[in-house]
Amino acid sequence: MTAVPEALDLARLQFAFTVSFHIVFPAVSIGLASFIAVLEGLWLKTRQPHYLDLCRFWSKAFAVCFGMGVVSGVVMAYQFGTNWSGFSSFAGAVTGPLLTYEVMTAFFLEAGFLGIMLFGWNRVSERAHFAATLCVAVGTLISTFWILASNSWMQTPQGVEIVDGRVVVLSWWEVIFNPSFPYRLAHMSIAAFVVAALVVAGTGAWHLLRGRRDPAVKTMFSMALWLLLIFAPLQAFVGDLHGLNTREHQPAKLAAIEGLWDTKTGGTPLNLFGWPDMDAETTRYALEVPHLGSLILTHRWDGVIRGLKEFPKDERPNVPLVFWSFRIMVGLGLAMIGAALAAVWLRRRGTLFTSRRFARVMLILSPTGFVALLAGWVTTEAGRQPWVVYGVMRTAQAMSPVSAQQVQVSLLVLVLTYFLVFGTGVYYLLKWLRVGPALPGDPSTASGHAHASPDSHFAPQAAPALSGLSGRMDPDSAQAT
Repeated sequence: MTAVPEALDLARLQFAFTVSFHIVFPAVSIGLASFIAVLEGLWLKTRQPHYLDLCRFWSKAFAVCFGMGVVSGVVMAYQFGTNWSGFSSFAGAVTGPLLTYEVMTAFFLEAGFLGIMLFGWNRVSERAHFAATLCVAVGTLISTFWILASNSWMQTPQGVEIVDGRVVVLSWWEVIFNPSFPYRLAHMSIAAFVVAALVVAGTGAWHLLRGRRDPAVKTMFSMALWLLLIFAPLQAFVGDLHGLNTREHQPAKLAAIEGLWDTKTGGTPLNLFGWPDMDAETTRYALEVPHLGSLILTHRWDGVIRGLKEFPKDERPNVPLVFWSFRIMVGLGLAMIGAALAAVWLRRRGTLFTSRRFARVMLILSPTGFVALLAGWVTTEAGRQPWVVYGVMRTAQAMSPVSAQQVQVSLLVLVLTYFLVFGTGVYYLLKWLRVGPALPGDPSTASGHAHASPDSHFAPQAAPALSGLSGRMDPDSAQAT
């Protein structure tokens, strides 16, 4: 069964829309969960109250992102039964168990301990609360493991055979640890930490520009920049390894990423920029650097990279989309590395917290983690086309027997609902970030407690840690005096 082209394009657009909304929330949750665990550990070790202020402040932001991630993930999963029943019937023996493992091992772990993490400050011991926070952080990473195992198998399927038109698993080890899985798991996990680091840095920059110089604001700004210094270059290294893997297992995707049409011997140039023309089978206005393509993509001066002309036209992805989404991701990644290095220079000069120009730069850069994340996913998923399971099942074969009109209606409903529901959630989240962590000695701000005694944070008579926002949403109340 082959889908009607109009219905297929709409179904792909609908899935792209829902997955784009979904992926940003788990990415923030993954990074924030580990950041919160580190903050709570530092508070338990040092008893410095600003660590607890930050822990409680970011816990509320995490809760909002976690809730929106769960809701958007459920809607996305429903589409496997509505628009993509052909894929579910064909590959359900792989994707069904992997998604079940994710729910049983990760989501239950997160959901089971999230309540203690958010509301157990005055009800359990310090160690028990810290253990709950660690469980939530570990749960987010386990969730990433299973989701990436499923998606990576679709990119580089292994460990199965096809019997009567359906996938039968021969080796779960090969299914889970398929050739692209280690690189994609590392790439996505690091991306989540980079996204969270930029959100935290941007929030810190906002409050620095508003005049706050208290320990909480300076600490979160500083920690976020250290994380960016570690993970942004590491992401570039992992991306290089991932590129080598893609060259071996998905050569058409790599050729589209680089805008290469002809296989060249004696060294392949790197197209920095240009406009791939799929009809003329050339990249127009290309700005080439000789041999650099071979050097980066094969680690050899004269390495050979297969061009798109070696693949049938109906097995090539949308080259301009893949070409430019990859460059957006890489360009933003280089900007992040540059910002992290600039932060090191400002630290040495002692002006990290006083440079308004740098704070404005970090405020502008704070949403670019999401843009780079989405650009990376566009590169990965659009580059796999026209296959839903690479080299095994075409996307057109995965469609449900639905009409274009049916998909149009569901897409319209989803667009309106998403912008209403998640727009409200994002608006609330941004207002909370504008409030900022507690001001020293002010019990009415973010964490809702005074700094009289570290032990009082767990005293039975203390006020609830995450009380309502009434009376505390005025952003001007977050300014330093």
